[in-house]
Amino acid sequence: MVVLVGPMGVGKSTVGRMLAERLGVGYRDTDDDIVAEQGRAIAEIFVDEGEAAFRAIEKRAVRTALTGHDGVLALGGGAILDADTRGLLAGQRVAYLSMDVEEAVKRTGLNAARPLLAVNPRKQWRELMEARRHLYEEVATAVVPTDGRTPEEVTQAALDALELKEA
Repeated sequence: MVVLVGPMGVGKSTVGRMLAERLGVGYRDTDDDIVAEQGRAIAEIFVDEGEAAFRAIEKRAVRTALTGHDGVLALGGGAILDADTRGLLAGQRVAYLSMDVEEAVKRTGLNAARPLLAVNPRKQWRELMEARRHLYEEVATAVVPTDGRTPEEVTQAALDALELKEA
């Protein structure tokens, strides 16, 4: 299994699909699992029930995916906040896809549709990264910078960093 972690908008879903294709394995995204299970968007869960309720749902989704999937798995940006989840990632091949704030602006526009970036997106993104960067690095077996790279280049860099052979 390969697990992709990193901030929202870094390209985990795009790179994850490409990586799975090149490795000849399945792709799974815990955010997609949550939306399918809950029947509503993640932003709606945040608004209706709050972040703590969402994180509990996310923790279950990650545990289920880690035990029931053997391909490429992309985790939501905040999944690594949970200590149990970080523990489950020990021993896994984990690639942290990193990007700086300017790249985040280009990719996501830091738009308010992202529930944790609703008020002052640029400032909030910086604060999120300050709080999370060390956790991403803690669980990662490889750090793959994405700034200025195409998804194809990031996919190849992840294959190289994780020392994986294509199918």
